[in-house]
Amino acid sequence: MEEIQLAHVQKDILSIINTVIHSHKPVLISDKGKLLVKIVPFSGSEPTSWLGSMRGTGKITGDIISPVEDSDVWEVLSL
Repeated sequence: MEEIQLAHVQKDILSIINTVIHSHKPVLISDKGKLLVKIVPFSGSEPTSWLGSMRGTGKITGDIISPVEDSDVWEVLSL
């Protein structure tokens, strides 16, 4: 990640923005060794809701319907 001093930002802001847009990598702005700002490229694919954000990331392995224990152990199943 590129780091730029605050003193150089004002005169080079257009080139910094173009660099971020074309490289898709963030740029850090610092002053006297202290990080102040992080310029990141905009991503238009931000989710509108957190619902469904984990879709397709899970995997079902094995039988998820049958009980883990035998039916003899469960009083409810013996009815």
